[in-house]
Order: sequence, then C-alpha cells, then structure tokens
Amino acid sequence: MFNAFTQIIVITLMNLRNLPQRLGTSSVAVFGVACVVGVFIGVLSMASGFQRTMVSAGADDVLIMMRAGATSEMSSGMGYDQTQLIANLPGIAKRDGKPLSSPELFVIVDIPMRTKDSNANAPLRGVEPMAFEVRKSFKIIEGRNFEPGKNELIVGRGAQKQFANLAVGSVVKFGQTEWAVVGVFESGGGLAESELWCDAKILQNAYRRGNSYQIVRVKLDDKKDFETVKAAIAADPKFNLDVKRETDYLAEQSEPLSKFIKMVGYPLAFLMALGAIFGAVNTMYTSVSNRTREIATLRAIGFGATPVAISTLVESLVLAVIGGLIGSVIVYLVFNGYTVSTLNFASFSQVVFDFAVTPDLLIQGVIFAMVIGFIGGFFPAIRAARLPVATALREV
Repeated sequence: MFNAFTQIIVITLMNLRNLPQRLGTSSVAVFGVACVVGVFIGVLSMASGFQRTMVSAGADDVLIMMRAGATSEMSSGMGYDQTQLIANLPGIAKRDGKPLSSPELFVIVDIPMRTKDSNANAPLRGVEPMAFEVRKSFKIIEGRNFEPGKNELIVGRGAQKQFANLAVGSVVKFGQTEWAVVGVFESGGGLAESELWCDAKILQNAYRRGNSYQIVRVKLDDKKDFETVKAAIAADPKFNLDVKRETDYLAEQSEPLSKFIKMVGYPLAFLMALGAIFGAVNTMYTSVSNRTREIATLRAIGFGATPVAISTLVESLVLAVIGGLIGSVIVYLVFNGYTVSTLNFASFSQVVFDFAVTPDLLIQGVIFAMVIGFIGGFFPAIRAARLPVATALREV
C-alpha cells in the first residue's frame, strides 16, 4: 500500500495525535525524564560555574610564580629580595618604567556567612599597587580603593553577597586588628571576587609575616615570552621557583572540586535515569496495550511490523525530548546565575560562584533524555512489532 518510510510517518503522526488520550501515563514518563535531566544539568552547572569562576579572569600573558614544589599559595613563600629579582626578569612588561609585577600575601580569616548562622573561611589578600594592573577587568564598583598604610579593605562583589558585615562603611575585626570596608570591586567574574583585599604591608604587620610574600604575579610583554622567563629562572641559582601561566594555575586549582562534583553528579543522574527508564517502559507498554486492536488493524491492511515498531520508538523519544526540554528550561530559569559559595579544596577558603547552565549542558541534557527515551521505548516497540494480528483482532 505505502512504502516503509511513508508507513512510519503515517503511524507516527497517528500515535502523536492520540497522545492527549493517554495524558496520564504519558505525563508520568515526561515528568520522570524532566526530573532526571533537571538533576543532571543542575549538578553539572555547579561544576561548570565553579570552573568558570576559577578560570574566567585568568590570562595567558600573566604568570604565577611560587616556591618550587608548592601546590597552592597556602604552601608557598618567598622573601622581598626574591620578589625584586623577579620584577627585573627579561620579558616582564613595564608601565611608566615600572615592571608589572605584583607580590602578594594570602591569609585565611574567619567571617560570618550572610545566610547561615555559622562562620566560614574567607581569603584575605595583601597586595601592592601593581596588583590592579596585572589583572584584567578589575574595577571598583562601590566606594573607593584602600589607601596604602591604613587598615582598610576592599571586598569582592561575590564575597559581599555571601559574607556578613561587608557593606561599605562597616568595620570588621580579624584577630586583634580592625579593618574598615571602604570599597567593593569586581574582576571579570573571576576568583578574586571571592576575596578581601588590603595593603600588603599592613597585612604583613597584622599577621607577623615580616617582609615576606607567597606569590608573585607578573604580566608579560607578550605571551610568547613565557619560555624566556622560564629559561631565565632556570639559569639563575638564586631562584627556587615554579612558574605557570595564570590560566593553567587556576585550572589546576579548580580541578579537585570539579571532579568531586562530577563524581557525585554522574552516578546520581544514572540512578535517577534507571527510574525514568522504567517509567518510560511502563508508559510505552501501556500505550501498546491500549492500541492492540489499532496496531493489529494496521498490520491487517498492509502496514509492516518495522514501521509499527519504529513509530512506537519515535513516540517514546518524543515524550523523552518533551521531558528533557521541560527539565532544561526549569533548571535554566531557576539555577542559571544562582550564587552560592563552597570550599575550595586547594586553599581551604570559600569561593563564591554562580551556577552556569551553559548551552553545552542543555544539549547534553536533551541527548541524555533521548537515550532514556530510546531505551524506554525499545522493548515496547519490539512487542508492538511482534503482536499476533489474529489474536489482537479478536480482543475486545
């Protein structure tokens, strides 16, 4: 009567038009897939947002220098003399004759959370004027910058959202030292926005660090000068440093937590997917059972078994895609840009970041839904194809 492709289209359209008559069972499958896709995208958007925050403000033409063997700022350290030698390395960019080199000190302070009745570790960074030149997209968005030589803080936009008592004009106390909050800054949505900044000399005195620092950030004349700087450090025995591009260093710092989130997220999504698959299988078996006479009639007038099976599989895929799209849209509307904080395993301090529901994650979610729909519809499709025509036509 019709060729196989035409038969598939005819039966599929008929099945889809009849979906409102099976609204109850179809809704169960759609809801199950929507929940699975929502959890899948939601968990991965947390990892995506954390990685974006850690890496986004990094630059290929900025280098991080730490003591050799140090895995993070917390385990690094260097003296003032060494920071001056670093500033005079070949390949370092200059502005108004001054090297764009930023020695920095990093300590952890205890501070109350804004939304919880508990305290958390916040990173307090001591910087010098060049710190603002080596970072991209840095700007004060409220108040003013701190004045050197004074107990003043500027706080990142993210830190102000998550930690209490950081409004401009507030006074906070860390240990025996009081600090006045004088400004709020942003830095391209990067890690720095989770931090509090102050004058490095004041921080050294407050925490009895002498004239020491932990890392030095330098800006290159050209990102190709990376090898030139590495070679100069390797050739001079006065240096005992590891050198990394800022982007590579930040990516390494984000890796442990990102892996942990994915290690939890994928098995959780898989377990929920099993439930959704069973729901889809049950829905499609019910659909086939309700259409026994219809399927048998189609077979009796010349429609083949393969088109019947494929149309059943397509119906399952359509329901799964609808569920996937619903789950994706809900997660995007609810979670994208939602601000949270979590512990950075590398520094043991809080990192403030936004969930990032990216287009790539939305595509992955829909593909995941289609896999669920395919598996859920496969066996019911086989049953529909193998339905005995004579027996089915006698059923009431």
